[in-house]
Amino acid sequence: MSTLTITALQSSLYWLDKDANLAMFNKQLEAITHQPDLILLPETFSTGFAINLDCAEPENGKVLTWLKAQAHKHNAVIAGSVLVAQGDKKANRFYWVKPDGEVSYYDKRHLFRLGSEGDYVVAGQARKVFEINGFKLLPQVCYDLRFPVFQRNNNDYDVMINVANWPAVRRHIWDTLLMARAMENLCYVVGVNRVGEDGNGVAHNGGTAVYDFKGDALTKAQDDAEQLVTITLEKAPLDEFKAAFPAYLDADSFTLI
Repeated sequence: MSTLTITALQSSLYWLDKDANLAMFNKQLEAITHQPDLILLPETFSTGFAINLDCAEPENGKVLTWLKAQAHKHNAVIAGSVLVAQGDKKANRFYWVKPDGEVSYYDKRHLFRLGSEGDYVVAGQARKVFEINGFKLLPQVCYDLRFPVFQRNNNDYDVMINVANWPAVRRHIWDTLLMARAMENLCYVVGVNRVGEDGNGVAHNGGTAVYDFKGDALTKAQDDAEQLVTITLEKAPLDEFKAAFPAYLDADSFTLI
């Protein structure tokens, strides 16, 4: 039976202090008591959501080196988003780093207009699906959650991941959309959000959670608290549910342009 053990880190972040953030995550990773297959960190976990400031990593910089070292040390895929230099702008890049050092990535597609993210960040063009332990996973970053067409499950993934800096003022929307995406796409959904106030005074209260394919919450982190959330997903119940209720076969066809 295929299983996937995921550990998600709901954390506060040090504003623009990569060394402090990496040191903090080192300590949190040492506290993991069950061996995960996949470790998930929040959006822009090394800097906070400082898109308009000079904090981008080079493509093979310190943070990616750290991710490789942690993946190897903990014998798990580790993933989260990092601001990476792209010409005179940045990419909000979801790195997927395997224990053997292999690196894949997804660049955030939908840029947060209210925060002028598009002025500083280049939008990703490619939808990606990663594989681990017989599961296929669709990575998404924060604002992507609002756009279901891009996330439509064409029976090509089993788990949707969203890593975020989702503000407390819109927390109800986060909770609701995570649940909706699970139900409409017949998939597990894992949302990983931060806590604490950022350097722009924006408050975050968490909401890290895992939902099953019926929209039921399997686990949730405590609000306003740094916490490790670990869960093991089973593929057989998902496959059985989809075989009995194959709603994806009746989905409308469309083409993204």
